[in-house]
Amino acid sequence: MKTRTAVIYEPGTPIRVEEIELDTPKEQEVLVRMVAAGVCHSDYHVVKGDLPAYLPMALGHEGAGIVEQVGPGVSDLKPGDHVLMSFIPACGSCPSCVSGHSNLCDKGAGTLSGPLLDGTFRMHGEKGDIGQFCYIGSFSEYTVVPAMSVVKIADYYPLNRAVLVSCGVPTGVGSVIHRARVTPGSTVMVIGCGGIGMNIVQGAAIAGARMIIAVDIHDFKLEKAKEFGATHTINSSQEDPVNKALELTWGVGVDYAFEAIATPETIAQAFNATAKNGTVVVAGLSPFLAQAIPISPLNLVLYQKTLMGTLFGDSQPRNDIPMLLRMYESGKIKLDELVTRTYKLDQINEAYDDLLAGRNIRGVIEFS
Repeated sequence: MKTRTAVIYEPGTPIRVEEIELDTPKEQEVLVRMVAAGVCHSDYHVVKGDLPAYLPMALGHEGAGIVEQVGPGVSDLKPGDHVLMSFIPACGSCPSCVSGHSNLCDKGAGTLSGPLLDGTFRMHGEKGDIGQFCYIGSFSEYTVVPAMSVVKIADYYPLNRAVLVSCGVPTGVGSVIHRARVTPGSTVMVIGCGGIGMNIVQGAAIAGARMIIAVDIHDFKLEKAKEFGATHTINSSQEDPVNKALELTWGVGVDYAFEAIATPETIAQAFNATAKNGTVVVAGLSPFLAQAIPISPLNLVLYQKTLMGTLFGDSQPRNDIPMLLRMYESGKIKLDELVTRTYKLDQINEAYDDLLAGRNIRGVIEFS
């Protein structure tokens, strides 16, 4: 069948929206008609060339849609099911999955390699095979994905809002709840208040932190952070975030610092703003060539700090996606407020221009 898809052919060039050929699903795969796709910075790493990946690549990994067809061996999904994408598949049987960390499933190791899990391609263009970012390629009217990469949800959730629970919300909230395990009454700092950082802010509020310091260079994002639970804001283009955080905590530092920009410099800021026995969590993707963090190994020991990374917020998508949607339903999680603007597929480059300029918390592609 034919489908219109957003494809990157060379780093540093605009994303192209074009009609391509899409195969039917094979063993343990499903065909999904996309309804919405979130515009996440992770895809832009491929566009910019920060992450080495197969090219050409169909972009998009945060997605929501409706199952149109199931391949052989698929027994738990059927046409008409509403689903969210999980950019890390969950096989359920590898060591990570059985130990409760399906966000690190062994099947996710090839998410930048291009083909689907069986090593073959479902998308094809005039110049040959087209890879699918994270096995998904959600910036497409239709896509074929592994059945283990989708999570069925109730059909009464609006898919153009539920889509955010496909990546940004579980990554941010999970970083707080699962990875750092923020305690009630603690102090928190969040560097970077985009799609991931804003969900860290609201995760910290849910966890009961008494002080939540939001840091960004855009006043628009800092004002929004207050809506999600931030008690203090710092524009790091105007004042030093470390000094200000120490001032706000009477020279002690914060109990937990989250870094959602993923540059060596901002990771160091998070580390230096953290108190003795504090925890630093890095939630963003750094460029492939960034190989060092300018922190003091001596202070790591003398101040007994913990520095950790997190992927997908250490979430288990089959458990956490339905849970987060129930929290949205009960008013405990904000989704509507995260969406700054919606776009059509043909506006994909405009959507990324807005993201890079700091004009969006989350942009969403809506398919008609």
